[in-house]
Amino acid sequence: MKDCILIVEDNLLNRELLRDWLEVEGYEVWSAADLKASYEVFSKRLPDVVLLDINLGKDDGLDLLTWMRQKPETRGIPVIAVTAHALMAEQEQILKAGCRACLTKPIDFQLLREALYHWLQDPTVPKANS
Repeated sequence: MKDCILIVEDNLLNRELLRDWLEVEGYEVWSAADLKASYEVFSKRLPDVVLLDINLGKDDGLDLLTWMRQKPETRGIPVIAVTAHALMAEQEQILKAGCRACLTKPIDFQLLREALYHWLQDPTVPKANS
């Protein structure tokens, strides 16, 4: 069974770019444009990893992380922040909030490949940044 990746990204072009790349890499991909849609995906399929845009227009992406950590069935799913927040202090806040890695846009697909490989191989090993 393929590993499942959930993309939570409000920008259609970014969402499509990630989806296309992940599908070529061999992943099952689900996507959501906002928090409401992401909760709907969780009701249908638990992903193996979540790629999370932190700034989702009117929504704060970290709210999804908080919601996930409150539920036993989603608590251990690795979340990788994919964000335009490039400042080191913001990245540190994102990691402290519980994201396993923080990748900045535009996405470096080699870094994304390495982060996914790492977290899909052993999601319990803490890693500050990929």
